[in-house]
Amino acid sequence: MANYYCKHCGQKFSSVNSLTSHSCPRHPNGMFKGKHELYEGSEKSKYTCKYCGQTFSSIKSMTDHSCPRHPDGVFKGKHSPAL
Repeated sequence: MANYYCKHCGQKFSSVNSLTSHSCPRHPNGMFKGKHELYEGSEKSKYTCKYCGQTFSSIKSMTDHSCPRHPDGVFKGKHSPAL
């Protein structure tokens, strides 16, 4: 069975339907101001931030931290997984 991950918080779901039906605590519009959004890449052993290149063992651990090269400004947004 495939796993589906939110690109904002890394939470794992068993279906795209369940992922997109719940509010995301790390949505870019603010806490719970938007739904989870599907990470469209494959499952990997390491994930790379598309802004700074730092690697993480999971999307969840990646999105826990602010990114020094985020487009909104230094540490004004979270790391985001590259596909």
